[in-house]
Amino acid sequence: MQDFNLYFGLGVEHILTWDALDHILFVTALCLRYKFSDWKKVAVLVTAFTIGHSITLILSVLGYVSVPVAWIEFLIPLTIAGTALNNLFFKPKQINNKLPLIYFFALFFGMIHGLAYANLLLDLEGSDRITSHLLAFNLGIEVAQLLVVTVVLLLSFIFVEKLKTVQRLWIGVLSGLILLFSLKMAIERIPEIQKHTYTKQQ
Repeated sequence: MQDFNLYFGLGVEHILTWDALDHILFVTALCLRYKFSDWKKVAVLVTAFTIGHSITLILSVLGYVSVPVAWIEFLIPLTIAGTALNNLFFKPKQINNKLPLIYFFALFFGMIHGLAYANLLLDLEGSDRITSHLLAFNLGIEVAQLLVVTVVLLLSFIFVEKLKTVQRLWIGVLSGLILLFSLKMAIERIPEIQKHTYTKQQ
């Protein structure tokens, strides 16, 4: 039980800390277009993201998938930028689409985030002892993500439904800021890509 609590806590901390800002921004960008009344759609969205990151998390810690950390750290802000950019072209009537593009973003971009989650576990103890801790760590991540989703939906409720902010404006301004910040993050991480490539060539 002590191990479960430890790895559950690590999963929560991996999302709810300043170092995890990129993951928070991604989840925020995913949920910006939704209101509390859209909770069923949000549930599908979160499930898609969970499936995506769980697949690569499991495959990575078991040694079936290996991607250089520098590339993962570079790709993550690009997933944020792509999601935020998609929000800028979002129209409220699209909320009723049965399979909106954002679901596929959650699934496939979630796979990239799963690689980052796996790196934390591998850094802690190595893949030979990690299988028993996957469940606790993943549950911690899910709880933290649900907290982020709840905060985003609550803010949307306050600004859009109570303060009567135009939804397109709410989505556009926040998505624009997230887009700019994520591109800045990606640019800042390019030197690590170059360093990794140079080291590999030697």
